[in-house]
Amino acid sequence: MSLTSQVLLALVAGFAVGLPLAGADAPAAVRLLGALEPVGLLFVNAIRMTVIPLVVSSLVVGVASAPDQRTIGRLGARALLLFVVAVAAAAVVGVTLGPPLLARIPIDPAAIAALQAGAPDAASGAAALPSAGEWLVSLVPANPFKAMADGAMLPLIVATLAFAAALMGVAPARRGAVIAFFEGLMDASLLLVRAILRFAPIGVFALTVGVAAKLGLGALAALGGYIVIVSGLCVLYVAGVLYPAAATLGRLPLATFARAALPAQSIAFSSRSSLAALPAMLESVRETLRLPPAIGSVLVPLASTLFRAGAGVGQTVGVCFIARLYGVDLGAAQLVTIALTAVVTSFSVPGIPGGSIVVMVPILTAAGIPVEGIGILLGADTIPDMFRTTTNVTGHLTASVILARGERA
Repeated sequence: MSLTSQVLLALVAGFAVGLPLAGADAPAAVRLLGALEPVGLLFVNAIRMTVIPLVVSSLVVGVASAPDQRTIGRLGARALLLFVVAVAAAAVVGVTLGPPLLARIPIDPAAIAALQAGAPDAASGAAALPSAGEWLVSLVPANPFKAMADGAMLPLIVATLAFAAALMGVAPARRGAVIAFFEGLMDASLLLVRAILRFAPIGVFALTVGVAAKLGLGALAALGGYIVIVSGLCVLYVAGVLYPAAATLGRLPLATFARAALPAQSIAFSSRSSLAALPAMLESVRETLRLPPAIGSVLVPLASTLFRAGAGVGQTVGVCFIARLYGVDLGAAQLVTIALTAVVTSFSVPGIPGGSIVVMVPILTAAGIPVEGIGILLGADTIPDMFRTTTNVTGHLTASVILARGERA
């Protein structure tokens, strides 16, 4: 049985065990919930343990390994700029439409209070919102190591990007030694994440039992609402942003682009893998759309590795959903923090099952939202991941037709 099937089965089992315990005060029920709570927290802490070395090392390697700005290709520079803009647009869709839609999901205030009681530090920390000036100043940490210890992810990411950019100006021999160190750190972090995710069924079961016992049947409604909202917003982003961008900026008939994208979209939706759809994307770029050779040989592989427009929607809505579960009111500063952190971390999503959920931890931490809810998202990620992956592949092809205009010129 695949890990995905095991996690989904654990989610169902967690609801089956937790729902009958809702409101129960029998000694046996209390003991069971008390025994499972440390198991769930242990799984969450194990994931959090890997996030900082994984994100920092992948950002340093990704930035510092790029060619020098004087020699970087025209296509690569334009592609990176387009990737950032597209993911930022997806994040704006998520933080703008996600909260009002999620607010329509009915959750018992008593259940929210019970969840908050299990994460008092995060809930109280989220209540103190900084002013716009304080938030802006906090982006540049006076002590990056303190930001790392405090879990202040957005300032840490800013410091990491500045360090990686400065590293590009170091002599190649010395730069290579530093990059090699961070490559080793990244590889070790990925191995550790894979090892921890093997225990995901146990962690998801323990976390789901606790949430189901506190929310009751409202947990099923909330989870179903989340799946519908995040999937629907992915469809909205594809139909309302990516398709029009391909038609207008790429100057391509909409029907032509839709027909060319359909094979890769079908594979992405069924396999939940952008890499599995890569051959179909190359076939569409080279044979159906007949784009310049550089698009197929350079841009499409680059996009498959770095560009995840679906993460901009999926991660922001996922974070807002957890905030809704725990009754955390998100202010403007927190929503901006969520969007910015989602844009940066989208480029460091590891290519493993549940990778997008793992890198959601820095976004939750940056916004002061309890991270315990990721177990629920990990268990319910199958359907949202199908829509996120399809969004990613559509974004790859959209970028291809837009950037092809410059190559033709």
